[in-house]
Amino acid sequence: MSRYIINGGKPLKGEVSIRGAKNASFKQIIASMLTDKTVQLNNVPQISDVKITTSIAKSLGCQITQTGEHSLELTTSKIINSTVPSGTGEKSRTSFMFVAPLLTRTGTAIVPTPGGDKLGDRPLDRLFDCFSQMNIKVSETENNITFNTDKIVGTHYTFTKPSHTVTEVIIMTAVLANGETIIDNAALEPEIDDLILMLNQMGAKIQRDSKNNKRIIIQGVSKLNGTEHDVICDRNEIVTFACAALATKGSVSIFRVKPNVVQTFLEIIEKMGAKIKTGNDEIYVEWVKPLTNIDIETEPEPGFMTDWQAIFSVLLTQTVGCSSIIERVYPSRFQHIENLKKMGVKVNFFNPEINNSREYYQFNKESDRPEYFHGVKIYGPTKLKPANFVIKDLRAGASATIAALTASGKSTIDGVEYIERGYEKLAERLWSLGANIEYIKT
Repeated sequence: MSRYIINGGKPLKGEVSIRGAKNASFKQIIASMLTDKTVQLNNVPQISDVKITTSIAKSLGCQITQTGEHSLELTTSKIINSTVPSGTGEKSRTSFMFVAPLLTRTGTAIVPTPGGDKLGDRPLDRLFDCFSQMNIKVSETENNITFNTDKIVGTHYTFTKPSHTVTEVIIMTAVLANGETIIDNAALEPEIDDLILMLNQMGAKIQRDSKNNKRIIIQGVSKLNGTEHDVICDRNEIVTFACAALATKGSVSIFRVKPNVVQTFLEIIEKMGAKIKTGNDEIYVEWVKPLTNIDIETEPEPGFMTDWQAIFSVLLTQTVGCSSIIERVYPSRFQHIENLKKMGVKVNFFNPEINNSREYYQFNKESDRPEYFHGVKIYGPTKLKPANFVIKDLRAGASATIAALTASGKSTIDGVEYIERGYEKLAERLWSLGANIEYIKT
């Protein structure tokens, strides 16, 4: 179990460059397998989620060459296996996304039940519902899901609630289907548009409706070609470094970014009192005065991203007054709050009073449980106390790291393998900003 040893309490200041998006890179590796031609991906982060994905891809027939520190050349001349291996496949939710290239090229896909972070259920009912309309049969056992088809056909599918990942799987499946596919109430995340850009460069015919950007129209084509594509910047990294700077009363210049992909976040922290400057490919964030409290709700794009709330929670411990977070995307995503309580933060959990929970929440009502809370109040400012943590979740790990950097004194974080799922060389990059952080890899 790898460890961070952090002596916090020092403002972070300096410059940092953002890597390619975790939530785009591994999906684009999978998308490369839709063709037998060569695809060159640039700006691919060196993270464990990418390593898991490439391991699965190789087992299915993809030949992968590292052509640069952050570049991969991928060629899948032939799919040699329609079964995602259970060992690697169970480690990440990437496994079920392989159904797209496997189905389009072999007609069969067998994948293990999806894994990933411990965020509660990740129901696939929306995917199964759409697949049934596309002439794809689905059967489940306790450990595996099997998909079969003799011909994928286009369909018109409307999401009851938008789903980022399922939208992408349907897009990848529909690009080689017979006929037209229309997705209504589709998710709006920029990673989806980056995938669409890549697939269109490969010869796909995908567009968002100019009058309704929640409608995606896909005209099936007979084959796809190769391409070269640069992975979009990671929104979660931008927010992580910005929150780390603000929580420690420092400043950071963040390069190789598209400021518009975190516009909602920037507007919120500016409202709280942070100094913000943006350029074409850079963002400057600075603490100039005590930040004021704020209330937020997580929502699908263009709202406040659910992946940001654990990281943002640490910043709220340093604001003046009582702030609140309502989690509307997942039924249970406040595991990181226990870490903040260990550091002396006063919090109160609550459930918001709402009239129609099925419309208000993005998760399936069946995934909810009586013991889950969907809101938390955080009281600040708090002088955080150093603590020792064992983490079991990516974003909770990033949250604990920022909290340890904010607290005066020595903290340890065990289980940083989870952090490495989504952040490349995080300790090294924080050190470049002045953090006193030691990384012990085991």
